[in-house]
Amino acid sequence: MTAFVCAPPTPLAPRRTLAAVLLAALLGQPTIAVRAQEGPQLNLQRVELTAGMHRIDAQVAASPQERQTGLMHRKDMPQHEGMLFVFEQPAQQCFWMKNTLLPLTAAFVDDDGTIVNLADMKPQTLDSHCSAKPVRYVLEMNQGWFAKKNIKAGAKLTGAPFSRK
Repeated sequence: MTAFVCAPPTPLAPRRTLAAVLLAALLGQPTIAVRAQEGPQLNLQRVELTAGMHRIDAQVAASPQERQTGLMHRKDMPQHEGMLFVFEQPAQQCFWMKNTLLPLTAAFVDDDGTIVNLADMKPQTLDSHCSAKPVRYVLEMNQGWFAKKNIKAGAKLTGAPFSRK
């Protein structure tokens, strides 16, 4: 799946992190190691959404780690499944496809379930795909799913996340 980013990482970023951990260890300071997910996350909570008459079984990526890993490393995904990214507050959300093997379409979704814009994303690229306005939700589906169902910007998704007041 995709990872939420504002800018592509620099090649030195992993080294800086390792250097900071080593320096803290040498100075006797406690450190918290966060290991990046190396395989697909398949056991996230799920929510049922609908787009018109079409049912979507969506995994929910709500924590920063879940959102960062997203659909990375997945080799396949059933056509009726997707991943719903849930953020704490509306903001411009930007996604990329690092370590993501599947071509995906991201639907940037307003609080009421209205699709603001759609973005087709190529696998294993660092191109940014952003929401046209601040949103709290992003739904990723297999590329072509929205087009095959004739679902476009302005269409409404329904389900528990969009029922909140």
